[in-house]
Amino acid sequence: MDSASSIEAEHREFDFTALSERERYKLMIGTIIPRPIALVTTVDENGGFNAAPFSFFNCLSADPPILAIGVENNADMSFKDTGHNIRMTEVFTVNIVSFAIAEAMHVCGSKYPRGVDELKEAGLTAMPGTKVASPYIMEAPAAFECRRHVTLELGKSRQIILGEIIYAHYGAGVVDENLHVDPAGIDAIARLGGNTCSTIRDRFDMLTPKL
Repeated sequence: MDSASSIEAEHREFDFTALSERERYKLMIGTIIPRPIALVTTVDENGGFNAAPFSFFNCLSADPPILAIGVENNADMSFKDTGHNIRMTEVFTVNIVSFAIAEAMHVCGSKYPRGVDELKEAGLTAMPGTKVASPYIMEAPAAFECRRHVTLELGKSRQIILGEIIYAHYGAGVVDENLHVDPAGIDAIARLGGNTCSTIRDRFDMLTPKL
């Protein structure tokens, strides 16, 4: 057996159409790594704050400036707080999670009853939004105030919510006059598979080849 055939023989393949939701989830979150974490803050109809982390999150477009979060529903298909609040208010704020607030983010991910202010439970400071009703987190290195752009309903269990960024907040020294964002200043963490997270402190440059 040649080396190529040997490598092919050691490969494992999976038919995603034949896997359970849990099996697909385990393969996806263990493979699509690292995933940035959005600590999303929202406000309900009564002015109460909510905060929840999402690692199904990324930027999709700069013109218009669009980001996306994947929001799962409850087991009975009712909306969790984030999905409910965005549906009712049309706004949300994405706070980038640095290593310094990683434990606080984890606290926000606990399953509190509706109406509990996770920011208070986590010891984080809610600051008034500039253009939206939802707060941003003072301790976060960066935060994007968003207006809901469109919601994609993926079956009964999950929504993909696209938000248009309409205002941004940065911590001191994170971005310079040339709009260069210092990755060390962001010091973001990311999700891997299971309960494992990582930092992005090891970096290297790769220049685009000139043809």
